[in-house]
Amino acid sequence: MSPIDRLIIEFDTALRSVVGGANAQRPTPDSEQSSKSVLDAQERKHAAGLMRVNHVGEVCAQALYQSQKLVARNPQIQEMLSHSGQEEMDHLAWCETRLQELGSHTSYLNPFWYAGSFAIGLAAGLAGDKWSLGFVAETEKQVENHLESHLEKLPLEDHRSRAIVEQMRVDEIEHGQAAVQAGGAVLPEPIQKMMQAMSKVMTKTAYKI
Repeated sequence: MSPIDRLIIEFDTALRSVVGGANAQRPTPDSEQSSKSVLDAQERKHAAGLMRVNHVGEVCAQALYQSQKLVARNPQIQEMLSHSGQEEMDHLAWCETRLQELGSHTSYLNPFWYAGSFAIGLAAGLAGDKWSLGFVAETEKQVENHLESHLEKLPLEDHRSRAIVEQMRVDEIEHGQAAVQAGGAVLPEPIQKMMQAMSKVMTKTAYKI
């Protein structure tokens, strides 16, 4: 693949992440249950808020994986990041579809989330592969915890959203393990704390807008 072709693909990925239209390679989990769950107005609003947060997380994931892949020094690590990035694209498409089903919208701040995450991922990647992979591992660990909390918060009758979140959680665990096995270093605790603080700001904001 030529550099120009690669650039076009990456630009298309970025555009789909920000404005919508992501394509999934795997079917949406629990697709048979899409219209069987009966939720009242408050439950739909709450589920939509949580799924919007999850969608923003996937927008950020696309930006992180894209930027880190651009500066990764090892071709095998580039391939690993590309594979994980495609699974994150599935998550992005699933969340977008579910938001549409719930009659809601993605975050209006997606361009901001993408740009900020791209810059952070680029910085992590430039620090070296072991730190870049360590950043992936820590990110996925925090995302796993975040998704587990959403499984507790989503309405019990929202089978569709719960199935999507559960499959996302399984994938994130695998991504984190792959990063560790590839040589990811444990990040210093202050950086972990900073990541947690940034995540809280994103979560509270994306739930509403």
